[in-house]
Amino acid sequence: METVFQRTASLKDCPTHYCPGCGHGIAHRLVAEVIDELGIRGRTIGIAPVGCAVLAYDYLDVDMVEVAHGRAPAVATGIKRTNPDKVVFSYQGDGDLAAIGTGEIIHAAHRAESFTVIFINNAVFGMTGGQLAPTTLLGQCTATTPEGRQADIDGFPLKISELLALLPGARYIERCALSSPERIRQARRAVKHAFEMQASGAKGLSLVELLSACPTYWRMTPGESMEWIENEMSQVFPLGCLKNDWLGVPYEPPVYQDHR
Repeated sequence: METVFQRTASLKDCPTHYCPGCGHGIAHRLVAEVIDELGIRGRTIGIAPVGCAVLAYDYLDVDMVEVAHGRAPAVATGIKRTNPDKVVFSYQGDGDLAAIGTGEIIHAAHRAESFTVIFINNAVFGMTGGQLAPTTLLGQCTATTPEGRQADIDGFPLKISELLALLPGARYIERCALSSPERIRQARRAVKHAFEMQASGAKGLSLVELLSACPTYWRMTPGESMEWIENEMSQVFPLGCLKNDWLGVPYEPPVYQDHR
């Protein structure tokens, strides 16, 4: 029989611990596939901070560094500056990157640090119990907003990608979703472009935001979570390429259609 599908080499052969329907497993595979396709496994260094994202080192078979909550951009900066030939990426959740680590990522982009960020946005704190995150939608119920997020009390959802796209040092910013096969193919294309940019030696930050499901703390089934990303989350966080100042590999962003 002909093998038409198999585990990519940079993805470890181990059982998953993630909750049913969690998007982290999909994101891990996309990163691993791109690393292997580009042939950069031997010079790739990943950085995983506290949160559900920290366990990426259990699944990605590349050199990984665990860092304090929110500090991945600072550590990525140090590793990349001292090892400019390496391909360095941080793998961060929204509770990490958009909360305790907001200052870190803004200043890394402001300085045009040349590493790649894979930003998993599931609109909630996952590992610590489902509390309100900066990315939580208005009206969304969490452990700390049982009646739903209210703008006059809790503020509005923080759009990190739009914020970073304003900075000259951020060269490539795109937001994708992990809610359907079509969306996942679009996400893979974006992840590949981000890694290609860095591997080419281009100066500046690349970030791919991935809207990802958290059925456990959304109190939904996996199927309902995918629909919620399409019908609710992607309306607050529109999909698409926000910025692409890299003139290396030609890139035509896919057309993101509203599937509501």
